[in-house]
Amino acid sequence: MMIYTVTAHTGKRLLAGTTSLIYIQLRGTEAESEEQNLNHLQGFRQGSERAFKIRCKASLGELVSVEIYSKPFMGLLHNQWFCDKILIKMPEGDEILFPCYSWLDSNERLVLRPAKASLVFQDINPIAQRQRTRQLEEQQKLFRWRVYAEGTPQVIDYDTAIALPAEVRFSFTKETEFNFNAGKQLAALKLTGLADCRRSWESMSQLEVILCENRVKTIEYIQEHWDEDEFFGYQFLNGLNPMMIQRCSKLPENFPVTDDMVKDSIRGSSLKQEMKKGNIFLSDYKMLDGLLGNVVNDRQQYLTAPLVLLYSNPHGMMLPIAIQLKQKPSKENPIFLPTDSKADWKLAKIFVRNAEFGVHEVDFHLLRTHLLAEVFTVATLRNLPSPHPLYKLLFPHIRYTLQINIMARNRLISKDGTITMYAGVGGESLAKLLKRATASLTYSALCLPDNICERGLENVPHYYYRDDGMKLWNIIKKFVAAFLSHYYQCDAHVQKDTELQQWISEIFTNGFLGRDGSGIPSSLQTVTKLVKFVTMVIFTASAQHAALNNGQFEFGGWMPNFPSALRKPPPKEKGQTTEDTILETLPDVSTTVNGMAVLRQLSQDSADHYPLGHFPENLHDEEVPCKLIEEFQKDLRELSDLIEERNKNLELPYTYLNPKNVDNSVAI
Repeated sequence: MMIYTVTAHTGKRLLAGTTSLIYIQLRGTEAESEEQNLNHLQGFRQGSERAFKIRCKASLGELVSVEIYSKPFMGLLHNQWFCDKILIKMPEGDEILFPCYSWLDSNERLVLRPAKASLVFQDINPIAQRQRTRQLEEQQKLFRWRVYAEGTPQVIDYDTAIALPAEVRFSFTKETEFNFNAGKQLAALKLTGLADCRRSWESMSQLEVILCENRVKTIEYIQEHWDEDEFFGYQFLNGLNPMMIQRCSKLPENFPVTDDMVKDSIRGSSLKQEMKKGNIFLSDYKMLDGLLGNVVNDRQQYLTAPLVLLYSNPHGMMLPIAIQLKQKPSKENPIFLPTDSKADWKLAKIFVRNAEFGVHEVDFHLLRTHLLAEVFTVATLRNLPSPHPLYKLLFPHIRYTLQINIMARNRLISKDGTITMYAGVGGESLAKLLKRATASLTYSALCLPDNICERGLENVPHYYYRDDGMKLWNIIKKFVAAFLSHYYQCDAHVQKDTELQQWISEIFTNGFLGRDGSGIPSSLQTVTKLVKFVTMVIFTASAQHAALNNGQFEFGGWMPNFPSALRKPPPKEKGQTTEDTILETLPDVSTTVNGMAVLRQLSQDSADHYPLGHFPENLHDEEVPCKLIEEFQKDLRELSDLIEERNKNLELPYTYLNPKNVDNSVAI
């Protein structure tokens, strides 16, 4: 008689236990056990570990899979069971881990595979091969692609989050905490009485009152410095969107800035000389050109497509020296300068910050983190079975992404969504901007080292996003390279992995729409290229999303610094703007407070979140990957210490790429 000891681990999440009857069957290369009831009259409690003996007449051989099955107790009482893992002690004494981390519903079966990772051409056992194929067939039925909007990345084919398979939905804790309902956020901000007020703000001091109970140190700093040139320039490097600025070696033909215009900004020098030194920079919002502003609260809003010229001065400050609010130069499109009236210059910068809102939220935040993370998630769930090493590597980085994106589509950018209702770039313009952004997206723009080099920002001082991001990219790459090289020991292994090739093919076709010009590979032929691509996937879903998402309320809570909409068109001449003009241009009270509520929600963590390097699921039982995870975590801790030490000396600490503040996945 051969005895197999089975230990069933019930999850610790709320409602993980069950009163349903749970049956198990072991399958090996030589035989399979009979189906056995594990709990009889005793259910599985939340967080419990229960051991059972399964007796077989002969050895089952090498264990290939475990099948678990749920039936209602007495045919009536049934509820889901969340199983973390099944641990089996073999008659010879070896222990084999079978990860689960899924909900098992009544009358449902789950087939679990051993934790030991394997590539498709290494799974030579016919039973294992059939199970691998069957799992992918089932996954591809569950996770289907759908066109969201022509010319944009495809999305998961589910209309509501509740329809998603249970294993990719929010936990009960996160579901309870998370709510896109702006009313709850307004109540938290104590602004409920202002939500429907369509009046203009009477003064900046009136705006200060609504933040008096919601201030954090960063918001206080921004409120004090938002209209200063030094802080305006700082935000191009370390604000919500550090991705627009690039070194300028030649002025665009449609931006006719002269030396005489900027002589007070670059004293004793010229634009040509400073360009040669690498001190002139440009931020061009041409992607917004021609887009019509949304209608908010029954009033037309206005969009501009500015060009901003900046100068990195000898003191290391990035300062704006010229702003043109439209792409086509003309007498009615003046170039605004720091030497203009205070009101003219302030309003020009406000229009730039509004353009920043549109490009940041639609291109860099929505497209380049949320939608791309969804592409990576769907491709992973459809093409990589659970034993695949890349599935195990990416699993922490796809948590909750499908649900958060479905909720965003339904409640933020739908016809009655908050962005549609209260953003100047909402509605038809959002769809057009998203399509433009997709058409211009490149692989190099997603790979931080390439992106920094392409934009000529290698030596810009005080660029903390670059400094922290490059260190984080290298830590992730080191971990990914060591992990994947353990399984892909030569380039031929990459080429032979048909599951991997189908994964990258779907990303290229369904995510990047088969655009060769994007630079995204349609196949992977070497370990080096695989490592780079997977590093980009993990960096995008974790670090890049944190950099673009987590500071939204801090940088946007003070509305004039990040206005979602503007109610007056840009000025056609200088000298006409007053403080009253600025207040009439800024969003009304309702738009302001509803926008604040959304930014606050999008910047909040739930109790159920996992920082980069945390692996709540035990998917590995091999020594090498477990050791690599420990080294990865050590490297992340050391980077956290470096960033925190650096931040002690900064007037405004840059915290968004501290690994402690970076989630594993796009989950908010």
